[in-house]
Amino acid sequence: MLTALSPTGRRRSLRAGVAAAVVLGTLLWWLLPLGDPAPTGSLSFSTGVRSGVYQRYGERLKGALARDLPRVSIKLQTSEGSQQNLARVAAGEADFTIATTDAVATYLRARKPGHERLRGCVRLYDDYIQLVVRRDSDIRSVADLRGRRVAVGQPGSGVKLVADRLMTAAGLDPVADVTPLSVGIDTMPQLLEKGRLDAFFWSGGLPTTAVAELSERFPVRLVPLEDDLIKRLQAAGGPTSYYRSAVMPADAYRKAQQGQAVPTVAVANVLVTTDRTDAAMTEAFTRTVIDSRDRIGREVHAAQLVDLRTAIYTDPLPLHEGAKRYYRSVKP
Repeated sequence: MLTALSPTGRRRSLRAGVAAAVVLGTLLWWLLPLGDPAPTGSLSFSTGVRSGVYQRYGERLKGALARDLPRVSIKLQTSEGSQQNLARVAAGEADFTIATTDAVATYLRARKPGHERLRGCVRLYDDYIQLVVRRDSDIRSVADLRGRRVAVGQPGSGVKLVADRLMTAAGLDPVADVTPLSVGIDTMPQLLEKGRLDAFFWSGGLPTTAVAELSERFPVRLVPLEDDLIKRLQAAGGPTSYYRSAVMPADAYRKAQQGQAVPTVAVANVLVTTDRTDAAMTEAFTRTVIDSRDRIGREVHAAQLVDLRTAIYTDPLPLHEGAKRYYRSVKP
């Protein structure tokens, strides 16, 4: 038999119902996703030559992205380096890439196809310019490369840009005064070891595995790039303003440097995308790059130098809107 509730009972029942609704609403607030849905789909990341730092970093970043973005399929594309990377991203053939700031500035200054669509996400680690010769070589400066066989990087690489500029600053014609070989870091060490090269230029994070392994099995050394050369290099202005004086620490390549720090040139790398890339995807990608720094850095030392305090400075590229959202979210 149903019994009618008294006014007091009805009030108690109503309060209990409201309380239950509040509890249910709170649970749903915790359980349901907020903001943009998790990114889905696929993306491609253009890296570099197989034994270079870009590729090694890309492989480990792909693993971090797979954990953070389980509904996104990630494909890596090897490349010749910065110049080819920028052309791919600008053309929509890749979604993200890494490039040196001098290569970015060169691409923008030349107004190459798609230049206006390029956007920055993260300032990464620095590349150090490495001029490697046999230990018993009489090459002591860039000017001494005259008449020598010199590996200058592949045509689409950032190495090629800086090698040509350094030789020009030293008073050499990069074509007429040396015998240039357009090969990458996957080939340079073996050619030097076999006596088919007198020197090679490389631009990469420290240490670069291919150079480290060469120094362990074969006597080589690094040629200093002195301040006066760097000043002449910078004097041209424009893209060369992104180069700066730096020092390779004595323990970068222990056997090659034999306890000596080596003066050189450094240039920053940036993570690049375009304005076509979804803001939520870019925000998530940027977050993973920063959050995975220490984990990746245990295997790729250069990654340890990614710093949240400087990551936002992607000059000469403006920040992508998704990257801006990330930096705002972590601003103290």
